[in-house]
Amino acid sequence: MQHEAHTAHEHHQHQQSDAGGWATAVRATLHCLTGCAIGEVLGMVIGTALGWGNVPTLILAIVLAFFFGYALTLRGVLKAGVDLRTALKVALAADTLSIAVMELVDNGVIVLWPGAMDAGLTDALFWWVLAIALGVAFVLTTPVNKWMIGRGKGHAVVHQYH
Repeated sequence: MQHEAHTAHEHHQHQQSDAGGWATAVRATLHCLTGCAIGEVLGMVIGTALGWGNVPTLILAIVLAFFFGYALTLRGVLKAGVDLRTALKVALAADTLSIAVMELVDNGVIVLWPGAMDAGLTDALFWWVLAIALGVAFVLTTPVNKWMIGRGKGHAVVHQYH
């Protein structure tokens, strides 16, 4: 029993010591990436499949990325017993900058990559560039999340409800 209490105490201390560290930032960015990737991929697939132009496809992908990003955070905060209004405020505070940076980088890579916006769903280029863009977005968004968490912002706000 004493060993279990000691291990739990060490785990708690480790969580506190990394509260604004890289491991926390990576976890927060992975959480953000999950929602963004779901929305981004879905938006790109829908827009491409329907033969939409570049701008409507990008807008749909961005809107869906924000929707799914916020939805994942809302799910967790609501599960903790928080009312919807407070949960919405928490999700907006936790995710807005992270999603915005991720979407700016992700879509910037896609737009700037030669031929990517013209690639169809059956083209390997479509999928490779989308994967690379999400990877670059993850790498460049992680320091943003670290900075925010270190100042008690971003995903640090969500951790109050876990």
